[in-house]
Amino acid sequence: MNSTSQYSELLEPVKAIAHQAGDAILELYQGHFCVEKKSDDSPVTEADFAAHEVIMKGLAELTPDWPVLSEEGDHIEYEQRRQWQRYWLVDPLDGTREFIKCNGEFTVNIALIENHRSVMGVIQVPVSRECYSAVAGGSAYFDAPGKPAEKIEAKEWDGKAITIAGSRSHRMPVFCSFLEFFDDYRVLSLGSSLKSCYVAHGMADIYARFGPTCEWDTAAAQCIVEEAGGLLTDMALRPLRYNTKDSLINPPFFAFGDRRYNWRDYVPDV
Repeated sequence: MNSTSQYSELLEPVKAIAHQAGDAILELYQGHFCVEKKSDDSPVTEADFAAHEVIMKGLAELTPDWPVLSEEGDHIEYEQRRQWQRYWLVDPLDGTREFIKCNGEFTVNIALIENHRSVMGVIQVPVSRECYSAVAGGSAYFDAPGKPAEKIEAKEWDGKAITIAGSRSHRMPVFCSFLEFFDDYRVLSLGSSLKSCYVAHGMADIYARFGPTCEWDTAAAQCIVEEAGGLLTDMALRPLRYNTKDSLINPPFFAFGDRRYNWRDYVPDV
């Protein structure tokens, strides 16, 4: 299985795995759960681990020979990872802070990486059971319960009022400096990879992230945004690449719908 068209055959099974993980998260949602701190001071809950176990089991059954790199899995040294040409990159519960707040703005993210590029992305929203998905070389789709899958497209910006997706839990001074470039703007404050999904769905023009994220935070969203007609890039407008270095930390990035603009002109000089 080495062509993008063949990866399309995996999309529905991966979406099913993501829904199963979302169901595992909901079993603990709004209940009593313990919150622990990781070494980087970020929170983690039983729901993160429950979703991780569901996804690991499902992917092992689906593609037993393909490695999986999950936020909640074992640390894997780069000397081992660098040998991978194809692997799954997973954030079992993206937006743990939003899960803890019980605001519904958290997702399950599953991506397939081949030769440092995201070639499949599935993002499931447990509370609504909505799902965004894409395979490289195809289109991006939005699924809502009881409705047929809808093809989605990022929108062009007319240069006037702009809708900007921003982090609900990680607002930074540099983001405020970014907003100063625009005379007429609206900020959509959201958690998790929903910000990039809104760009892909044409509900936001751009998502600017200046703080640190990890590769599992962006991989699924990148494929979806790209297949919707947009891009997810570093601030020099180079598409993000995966598993190219020891660190899994992303550079600051943009997800945007309109490729005509030189968004580098909107990077604050800080």
